[in-house]
Amino acid sequence: MITMAGSGLSNQVGAAIGSLAFPVLGPVGVVAVRQYVAAIALLTVGRPRLRDFTWAQWRPVLGLAVVFGTMNLSLYSAIDRIGLGLAVTLEFLGPLTIALAAARRRVDAFCAVIAAAGVVTLMRPQPSTDYVGMGLGLLAACCWASYILLNRSVGRRIPGVQGSATAAAISALTFLPVGIVLTLHRPPTAAAIGYAVAAGVLSSAVPYLADLFTLRHVPAQAFALFMSINPLLAALVGWIGLNQNLDWTEWASIGAIVAANTLSILARHN
Repeated sequence: MITMAGSGLSNQVGAAIGSLAFPVLGPVGVVAVRQYVAAIALLTVGRPRLRDFTWAQWRPVLGLAVVFGTMNLSLYSAIDRIGLGLAVTLEFLGPLTIALAAARRRVDAFCAVIAAAGVVTLMRPQPSTDYVGMGLGLLAACCWASYILLNRSVGRRIPGVQGSATAAAISALTFLPVGIVLTLHRPPTAAAIGYAVAAGVLSSAVPYLADLFTLRHVPAQAFALFMSINPLLAALVGWIGLNQNLDWTEWASIGAIVAANTLSILARHN
């Protein structure tokens, strides 16, 4: 539990810091730097032996590489449009869907329904609703669900973090042309690069390593339910660090999501 909570907090703080570089680099530039940092960190730790990989091992690795880039790009683009708290809450629909599909006990289904009600309330249509931003958040949700399942598969088929390191490297290579174009078009400032690098460390390297370890020891549905704390963490970080205020309805909805998660964990241990 401590590992999962630390992973979530690191992820949200990193996203908040990365958003400070949006005016200079934009979401695409921040994600590009984030992918480079993640690849360097994971390759240093994992040191994958690519020649030893079989096709059965390459399949989930390639899928994870696609998910890495798409998940980060869609989430950061959503954060740029609708804010950290709402973007992460929409992204949570991914693991929530896994929880609903894998629920076997009534209490799990009940908790998932409560969490889903909170998410639906946050997504309610309003005059100022940014539907493009919401769509990007939903795309991030699909990617996060895929990330959970693929990371678990990679962890089972490939020892250590070799699989995740390889996936991160492939994803970083696809963003290399983006970084070159952005640098030539508009040279970034040192501060913007620093924010993006911090986002890479806190939101990529740390969570990926922590999640890989966690997913080898807990069921995917339990991991998905526990990760429901991310909307609360994102809302708090956005409020404190980015001055992104939420109204009482949004806070109540996020509280319902976290309460559902807590009830499920307590019931599981009992």
